[in-house]
Amino acid sequence: MSLFPEENVLTREIEAWRGFIEKLPSEDDKAIMIKLLNDCYKYAIAINIHDHPFPAEPVIMALLLSQHKLINQLKSVIQSKQTNNERICKHTRNNFREMKSSRPRVSISSNLKQNLSCSVL
Repeated sequence: MSLFPEENVLTREIEAWRGFIEKLPSEDDKAIMIKLLNDCYKYAIAINIHDHPFPAEPVIMALLLSQHKLINQLKSVIQSKQTNNERICKHTRNNFREMKSSRPRVSISSNLKQNLSCSVL
């Protein structure tokens, strides 16, 4: 008898995925899959409420839920960065327009232009 009976079914299910994990092509893929499966322990009680004898479906649902939460967090971060970048671009454009419109206009005589171009050469 286990101290954590709600983990028994989940633990067995995770162990059943070991063959799949071992066949993944890269060590990164294996590490990600192990982390995903271990994250299912957060939902162990919900997984074990499901009365199906083979709990693959609730484990997959827990994985999907975990991934959906992560996607939403990442979308939020991206949107806030885009908003910040748009604000910076708008501010920069406005500053440039102000600088461009407020700079004094200087006219250079044709003699001075000619002298400047000659001295540059």
